[in-house]
Amino acid sequence: MAESAKTIDVNILGRSYKVACEDGERDALLQAVAYLDGKMGEIKKTGKVNGTDRIAVMAALNIAHELLSVKVGSGFDIGQAKRRISVIEAKLDEALAKQDKLF
Repeated sequence: MAESAKTIDVNILGRSYKVACEDGERDALLQAVAYLDGKMGEIKKTGKVNGTDRIAVMAALNIAHELLSVKVGSGFDIGQAKRRISVIEAKLDEALAKQDKLF
């Protein structure tokens, strides 16, 4: 791992884990931890799945399903949205550059 990686402590479903993380990725990692912890907590609350490892597998399957739904097109396509945003930004930059020349 790169030299800027540090180890941080995170808690998922009441258990502490040490995770290596790049300096600029800390917030994203903490968001991922919170999301995973929430998904695992939801599964645990149902009482239908016992054991942390089984809960983790079910949460992983649910998250994988969400991701694949987005990628396949039955959900929101983030890649397409980013491409459209880039095109819009380019058009705005072009329009603003023309506007700046007027003054």
